[in-house]
Parts: sequence; C-alpha cells; structure tokens
Amino acid sequence: MRAFVISKYQGPLHEADVPEPVVGEHDVLVQVQAAGLNVVDEKIRQGAFKAFLRYELPQVMGSDVAGTVIGVGAQVRGFAVGDQVYAQPRTDRIGTFAERIAVHEADVALEPETVTPEEAGSLPMVALTAWQALVERGDVQPGQRVLIHAGAGGVGTVAIQLAKHLGATVATTVSAGNIDFVRELGADSVVDYRDQDFEQLLDGYDLVLDSVGGENLERSLRVLRPGGKAIGIVGPPDAAFARERGLNPVLRLAMAALSGKIRRQAKKLGVTYEFLFMHPSGDQLRQISALVDKGVLRPVVGRVFDFDQAVEAMASIGKGGIRGKAVITRA
Repeated sequence: MRAFVISKYQGPLHEADVPEPVVGEHDVLVQVQAAGLNVVDEKIRQGAFKAFLRYELPQVMGSDVAGTVIGVGAQVRGFAVGDQVYAQPRTDRIGTFAERIAVHEADVALEPETVTPEEAGSLPMVALTAWQALVERGDVQPGQRVLIHAGAGGVGTVAIQLAKHLGATVATTVSAGNIDFVRELGADSVVDYRDQDFEQLLDGYDLVLDSVGGENLERSLRVLRPGGKAIGIVGPPDAAFARERGLNPVLRLAMAALSGKIRRQAKKLGVTYEFLFMHPSGDQLRQISALVDKGVLRPVVGRVFDFDQAVEAMASIGKGGIRGKAVITRA
C-alpha cells in the first residue's frame, strides 16, 4: 500500500510501500479520499512529543481522514461498507497519508452531508479542538466574551463560528488581509496583530483560546476578567495533562515545571491556564456534522494538494499564508 512516512525524527517525509492495515474487531477500514494537514503532524515529525508519544518508526503520517468504509470489524454495528465517514484517529494510530487506514469505531462519524470529501477531511482535528476548548473545557455561555487568536487559521476559523453559535461576543487576531474574512465568519472585534496590540484594545474577556504560545499567551492572561481562563493548544503542557496521559512521576514533574511560570502568572492575576491536547471523539464529530449540515459551521479549505504532492504539502505546514486548512486528496 502506498503511504507517506517518516523513518526518523526530524527526517523528511517520503513515500514508502507499507503493509495493509490490520482491522481489529472494533475497527472501521477506510479508503482515504482526503486527509487534512495539521501543525501537529509537523511537530510529530520533529519529535516534539516523543517524551510522551513515541512512535515505532517508520511511521505513516497524517491525523485527519475522510473517506469510504470498505470493511468493518466483527463487533462493529454502527457503520457499514459504503458509508462516507470522517475521523481523527487516536494518537497511537495515526497514518492518514495512505491509501487506507483502520480507525477505531469510537473515533469515527458519518461525514456531514453538505460538504465535499476535501472539506470533511479538513475538519476533524480543528473542529474537535475548537469544540473541546469552547464547549468541553470553556463551557462558553451566551453573553460571554471570547478571544480567539489566529482567527484565519484552521482552529481559528472553526472556533469563531462555534463561539458565535454558543452566543459569545468574539474577538480575534489576524493579519490585515484577513480582517474582512474573519468578520464574515462572525468575529465582532478584529485586531491586526502586526500593527495593533490586542492587550491594549481588549479587556474583561471570559476565555482566551491561544494557538501561538510564548509571550502571546502571557499577554493573553492580562485581557481576562478575574476568574477567566486561558486555554493553550501549543503549550506549555501542565501536570493535569500529564496525569490524563498516565505519564510517570518524572514526566509529571517536568511538565509541571514547564508550565510553572505561566500558571504562577495566571494565579497572580486571578485567572487560570489550561493546556489542551485534543482527544478523538466520534460522538463530538456527530454533533459537529449536525452543525455543519445546519449551516452553523462551514469548513474553510485554503489549498488542496494531490496525494502525489504529500511531501510538498507537509513542507507547507507552518509557513502560513493559507486560510483555514490545507488538505491532501486522493482521486
């Protein structure tokens, strides 16, 4: 089976012939039609997560999938051959830059009926991240104020729409060329991060979703109201995350130390910081599908690469300049 793999951390993505997926009794075998590109794919290639997420190399890359069910395990009851599905496979079973992938049924949902395979393939990771930040962790309520950084990116485009659906007043940061675009998505206040200082313009926010990290995260704490929350999706990881992953005490201490500075700053300001590492959920994807089909959420696909261009596509991650998501597609 054709696939695109890494053979060593920090090594290049390259094509390889790999064994067919092993389909477990609770697995759905998917013929891949589209696979979204995510920053996490590049971080895995770089080895950024190997302290707590070590892969047996060579590893097929790719964390989003949309496609057709071509086989099901003996215990699968919710899916049948021919179903059009999408998923974000659990972290130890990634590998969507391939012709086929076996995914646990709990991570799978039927695609929204109103989108293309490329649009469906763009959604799982970013939509789940937005959902878990705003609904699961943030419990955003009508009338609250939410700041979403990088509003023209993959997570940002979905998060703006979802926050508006939840009844929030939404601010976001983008470059000047994307101001009108994010307003169309529903943003109420837009800050040009190159020429304006969001910290000077915004105040009293209930929640910040940060996908930038570093100084941007530290400054975000100061736009929160007392009791507000900052959720970071690029780190630093915290002790709660280490416990969720079942990491050993040494790694728990290390992660607590990594996030110590930002947590102390948050406490001093009377706010909180949480690190979010998205988890797969077919149930949440079903709710997301319903919102897409109602017209509440629309996927934003900024660029589509052919399967043969997977190496080029991987190299594009992190370079910026793409609204929403880039996607690899197979004819």
